[in-house]
Amino acid sequence: MYATESMKILHVIPSISATRGGPSQAILEMVKALHDLNLEVDVITTNDDGNGLLNVPICTWFEYQGVKIRFFSRFSPPINAVREFAFSVDLTYWLWNHIHEYDLLHIHGMFSYTSTSSMLVARAFRKPYLVGTHGVLCRWALQQSAMRKRVYLRLIERANLDKSAGFHVNSHKEKEEIDRLEFHCPKFLIPHGLNSSEIISDASTRLRDHYNLPADEPIFLFLARLHPVKGLEYLIQALANLKERRFTFILAGDGDELYEAHIQQYLKEQGLQKHVIMTGFVDGELKQLLLQGADLFVLTSYMENFGVAVLEALASGTPALVTSGVALATDVEQYGLGYVVPQEVNAISSALVQYLQLSEQQKNLLCRKAQKFVTENYTWDRIAANLSNVYQSVIEPRSVYQN
Repeated sequence: MYATESMKILHVIPSISATRGGPSQAILEMVKALHDLNLEVDVITTNDDGNGLLNVPICTWFEYQGVKIRFFSRFSPPINAVREFAFSVDLTYWLWNHIHEYDLLHIHGMFSYTSTSSMLVARAFRKPYLVGTHGVLCRWALQQSAMRKRVYLRLIERANLDKSAGFHVNSHKEKEEIDRLEFHCPKFLIPHGLNSSEIISDASTRLRDHYNLPADEPIFLFLARLHPVKGLEYLIQALANLKERRFTFILAGDGDELYEAHIQQYLKEQGLQKHVIMTGFVDGELKQLLLQGADLFVLTSYMENFGVAVLEALASGTPALVTSGVALATDVEQYGLGYVVPQEVNAISSALVQYLQLSEQQKNLLCRKAQKFVTENYTWDRIAANLSNVYQSVIEPRSVYQN
């Protein structure tokens, strides 16, 4: 079953800033793929850009990276917690006056003014809505600021979620985490997709030349937001166990200034300064050079409801070392795309050593398997077709939708 051309969908998300990680970027590719199926899809969001604001037109439709988006001003006081809440009364006012133009809302995120208020507006107008929680209902995430989230969930968000048309979950792991909370709505499992990037035939050589490294230097790559959920302390300790060996660890990404400073200090304490290159946030050609030119992608997170960066690495032919908290760990293990380890320093160290001891033939086989896996399972056209069918299944029985 495919969606009809008359269907009109509105995506609502607190931020599409690259600083917010994979989900905020994945929505752009998701919407483009839905457009290719002739669906009419709009996006509303705030001009959030982490600590700053995006330089974009406000309160008008604007084509941003090929997607029709309407940005609204985010309230930006000096208090970080308030900024993170993505408060925007203009967004809510606009939605209240225009929600009747849409058949369904696809709301991304939770514990945010933007997502919470949009669910409340949808309920007021008896408009069906799907909710993509992007991992915030997983146990590790709920344990952060636990009391505040427990109260928020009980007083506000549980009713919003129970009255939704369903959850859009990205992995079996995320579905299992939500199941334990006993919400009274269905769950639609549709992962993120990925567009293939142009192959850089000499990526390995160019990457090592870029950082003045020997041609045969082993490179481990971390490319993600610098955030406590990523378990970087475990990875750094594991790498410290290998510091008598030859390797370079490229740490690509940015985050909260205090946490970045903590990581820099921790690297010094572990004696890894000579082994580490910190690039800050990367995008475009340099990002592709890192993904395609590195030997092994490493992500030792406590929890990842999906792991877009892992998928990007695999698509680039770079095998992955992930902890079991990463949702894609199941695929990595099942299809032999790298290593899955518990979040233990010695286990991570052991897997890194195992990789370094592989022959070139074994490494090349891992690369080919990784690329083949993504091509066959995670293309955006396939993901968009499944998502459009979910939209249609939600919209058709609208007459029996209960608030």
